Amino acid sequence: MGDGTADGFGDLGSMLRALRRQADLSQRELAVRAGVPQSTVARIEAGRATDPRFQTIRRLVAAAGGSLRLAAAGDRGPAASAQLAGSDIQGDVRRDEAGRRYPAHLDVRKVRTLKDWPGAWWAHSYTLPPERWPLRVPEVTFDLDRGRRDERRVRERIRDAVRIRRISDGVPQGCWRLVAELPDGDLVGELRAHERSLDLLYGEELGDRREVVLDGVLVAPALRLLGIGRRLVTRLAEETQRVGLPAVCATAEFGGIQFLLACGYRIDWRRPAKLRRDQ
Repeated sequence: MGDGTADGFGDLGSMLRALRRQADLSQRELAVRAGVPQSTVARIEAGRATDPRFQTIRRLVAAAGGSLRLAAAGDRGPAASAQLAGSDIQGDVRRDEAGRRYPAHLDVRKVRTLKDWPGAWWAHSYTLPPERWPLRVPEVTFDLDRGRRDERRVRERIRDAVRIRRISDGVPQGCWRLVAELPDGDLVGELRAHERSLDLLYGEELGDRREVVLDGVLVAPALRLLGIGRRLVTRLAEETQRVGLPAVCATAEFGGIQFLLACGYRIDWRRPAKLRRDQ
């Protein structure tokens, strides 16, 4: 098994880090569970372990909630001679400014906007452009609080499991109802829209031209900011374009304006504006 790659085990260090991430365990916590020194875990993950014992590997994998699967040497499947079931080495290459790997169980993620970085307490608005950021923002960040990590992982699993479909049963002709559902059928989001005649709107003969009006988009409060609303709006655009409807109109206030602009809508200055005069 020389050089720490454990030949039949592929990149053992990366797979062990991936298992630690899934189990949300630090190196010290995994070592305590497996009954091995923390230095052993560190050496294996760094690729410096020389011929690690099979029993050590088995105990570490089991302590992280994984399992070993052995196969014959001639097996050409995904596990040629051995495999760490359920491992995922994605995100294992990021390093800090000192060249050290980030702790695998902290779910390091890229900072794209200020809302991605918990340290942006000084920002009054997450819409500040980068040139106005008063402090240096790191390229990546992570959550030290385990509760936050668990919540983020659950939300990400739900986001990946959501499916969008159109419902036509019981919906009047010319109306649109799209739903976002989980595999067990739980409804987590909904979009409704209706068609209107431009001939009737403008009082002219335009050849029965029609457009779609977005009535509303609802997403379960606990699952907002996961992109479910954007997926519903995008699906409506695809469905209406497929049947030849030229546009989707909407009326929005406050945060809804930014949401629709982010979904590709634009402000139509030709349409009436809402006006108000307070006494």
